[in-house]
Amino acid sequence: MHRIIILMRIIIVGLFSLYSLSVEAQTFYIAPLGDDNASGNREKPLATIKEARNRIRTLRSKQELLDTVYVKIFPGTYFLNEVVTFNEEDSGTSQSPTVYTSATDERPVISGGIGTGCFEMERPDLWKVFIPETRFGLSFEQLYINGERRFRAQTPNKDDFFQISEMDKTILDGSGERTKFSVHKVVPQKQDMDFLSDIEKEEEDRVQVTFYHKWETVSKPIEYINQMDKSFYVSGKKMYHATEDSNYYVSNYRKALDAPGEWFLQKDGWLYYIPKQGETTENVNATIPVTEQFLIIKGTELNPVQHIRLENIRFEMAGFRTPVNGYESIQSASNIEATVMLDYVENIEFFNCDIAHTGLHAIWFRENCTSSKVENCHLYDLGGGGVKIGTTQIQIPKDKLVTNNIIVNNNIIQHGGYVYPASVGVIIYHGSDNEITHNDVADFRYTGISSGWVWGYSYSPTLRNKIEFNHIHHLGWGELSDMGGVYTLGNSEGTTVSNNVIHHIYSKTYGGWGLYTDAGTRGILMENNLVYACKSGGFHQNYGKYNIIRNNIFALINISAIQASQVEEHLSYTFTNNIIYQENGDIISDVWGGDNGTKIKMNYNRNLYWKTKDPTPEFYGLSFAEWKKSGKDKNSIIANPQFVNPVNYDFRFRKVSNAKKIKFKPFDYTKAGVYGSDSWKQKARIPAELELNFDEGVKKNWD
Repeated sequence: MHRIIILMRIIIVGLFSLYSLSVEAQTFYIAPLGDDNASGNREKPLATIKEARNRIRTLRSKQELLDTVYVKIFPGTYFLNEVVTFNEEDSGTSQSPTVYTSATDERPVISGGIGTGCFEMERPDLWKVFIPETRFGLSFEQLYINGERRFRAQTPNKDDFFQISEMDKTILDGSGERTKFSVHKVVPQKQDMDFLSDIEKEEEDRVQVTFYHKWETVSKPIEYINQMDKSFYVSGKKMYHATEDSNYYVSNYRKALDAPGEWFLQKDGWLYYIPKQGETTENVNATIPVTEQFLIIKGTELNPVQHIRLENIRFEMAGFRTPVNGYESIQSASNIEATVMLDYVENIEFFNCDIAHTGLHAIWFRENCTSSKVENCHLYDLGGGGVKIGTTQIQIPKDKLVTNNIIVNNNIIQHGGYVYPASVGVIIYHGSDNEITHNDVADFRYTGISSGWVWGYSYSPTLRNKIEFNHIHHLGWGELSDMGGVYTLGNSEGTTVSNNVIHHIYSKTYGGWGLYTDAGTRGILMENNLVYACKSGGFHQNYGKYNIIRNNIFALINISAIQASQVEEHLSYTFTNNIIYQENGDIISDVWGGDNGTKIKMNYNRNLYWKTKDPTPEFYGLSFAEWKKSGKDKNSIIANPQFVNPVNYDFRFRKVSNAKKIKFKPFDYTKAGVYGSDSWKQKARIPAELELNFDEGVKKNWD
């Protein structure tokens, strides 16, 4: 009996040892000084993600993995010279997912940049450093100093613009605004013409001009300068909305280098930089990007990449290089890729990751992606936008899978559009059943969150999306137009836009709306939103069907709390149980100046209106009594909503008696935005200096 017990103990210990070895075999370690020929255990780590990926492929091909596979990355910086790729060979399973994560509490850094070496002084206000890699073809258009973006020399300096005096457009192929090919002769305004003389002859082929056209931007090389009549020429495809109203700036020539923080790379490889206050050659580290993308995950229609999770990893320093013929960045920069691209994937998760200092968008779940997440991530200092979902082309047949069930939750998505100003914080193109919740989206030059990619009433697969509890603010900067905090397009049945806080949305000309139902938006519900301090309107509908706008607060809108545009035969929208609080702006108006509002078929009822400086506000030129006689707002009232301190944006109720009269249901708008630790919520707060710069920029750029 004693021998049997001893034998059983030996067997149990042996099995436990085998189990331990199995668990250890399913964990690979990576370290900055690792070796890709090593075993990959904690004591002998690997050097690269690529090698860890290859080891896991081998194990999966032998079907030896039955539990979670971990790749644990020790702290340090891992430099990429090429994008990391995953394909169907890298798929995990629900029982055996692959998790790439940090080995400690400190996040590892995956960097697409390299250091430049130390600057030397040419003079105290001008430094230089030689970039030897330029001899081997390296070029770059982004520079990061101590982890902060610096901008290439431009005229006028950043956040200022020239405006075109005259533009002659010669169409060589096609017709209309978006031609197949056209040549543009541009005449600067007289006071701006000096820059043409500052461009040296040998620099002309490198100079770029960037135009801002309503909701799009175009960046083109200057192809010819006529010093006789002080004009310059650009050409290209689809140069939409290039008109005399366009703002522009000119970059990448030596004499434009005239402001702290600007830099210029000469053809001979010398990088010149004007230091900012407090910077010394000893305390400055400069980084230039050598890659544009960090990660590509791409499966096939039959074999999607599945069950991979990236957690507690920081991706930073990626670039963008302008093509020889420039680029046309159409609405939302939809033709531009991201630093992380996903196609044909399922159950891919990003948790507690950073993506920062990029030339492109951050993440794009593009074709046939499903059941994936971006959660608790910090996406900032972006050349483009934050998260893109779905394709820009409708897939045929119509019942073919579109990207769906992507969750974007509790992320900070801020400070973007630095290369592509028309970028959006989060956008759903063609995709259904996605959730955009509890994010903080701020400091972009265009729209905050967008859903839909069909203009009009034709088929759209973009249904049942949830845009809720987001904090969306400080957008536009008075630089682009036709934009909104939340922007929607096309048939949207089942989509909800609820419990969001939206404020400080400012366009250049028209636009700057809080909630914007554009061309053909249909069947969308917008409720329990707080919208305030926007330029043009709290809510605007261009044209659409059967949308419901209820139980929202629209306050302190500069032009008009509500705006509507086009007359149609059907019911355009229902507007009920809302509170409108205004000081100087109108209650309601049309956008295009045609007095359409009184003719549009819309159902207004049980709303509360209050204008602090006018106890008898007008509705399209009608008194409130006349407005009611027209069939609108039969059970609505004019009354003070009794907010606590609306001037300082405190829209809690001192008393709810008047709100109850319209059956308004108070909601807790403080729940919008990110949640979690105090440090995480604090990280979402934009600096006071940025708020001040935003206000100044709006005053300067607002037409």
